[in-house]
Amino acid sequence: MLTRYNPFFSTFDRFFEHTNGRSEAVFTPAVDLLEKEDHFLLVADLPGVKQDAIELVVKDGTLTLTGKREEASEQEREGMIYRERRAGSFTRTVKLGDAIDVNAIEAKYDAGVLTVTLPKRAEVKPRQIKINN
Repeated sequence: MLTRYNPFFSTFDRFFEHTNGRSEAVFTPAVDLLEKEDHFLLVADLPGVKQDAIELVVKDGTLTLTGKREEASEQEREGMIYRERRAGSFTRTVKLGDAIDVNAIEAKYDAGVLTVTLPKRAEVKPRQIKINN
């Protein structure tokens, strides 16, 4: 390994070390899935993704989230030393099975966070059974 004595280059090299040479990395949004008593809640972090670039599709018991985060413009890239914010197309899928009422799904997008409420079908919701004498 070539040793540089200039402290700037040492710091600069350490700055890039954590990428592990993964220059091909793409944008993959973080997704949380929570189960509540009467619904599931999917929350996806989509910073920098325009609302009209997001698509949600439910088919055969699977929810598919697709979208695209645009590349920085040429002007924004000018003078860039390091880039961690990735761009490009993404797809995330969640198997829902038959538990979801697909006609009652709701989605909201606010400040780069997509929240999808997936109501459970009445047949699969927990139900308290009264015990008779």
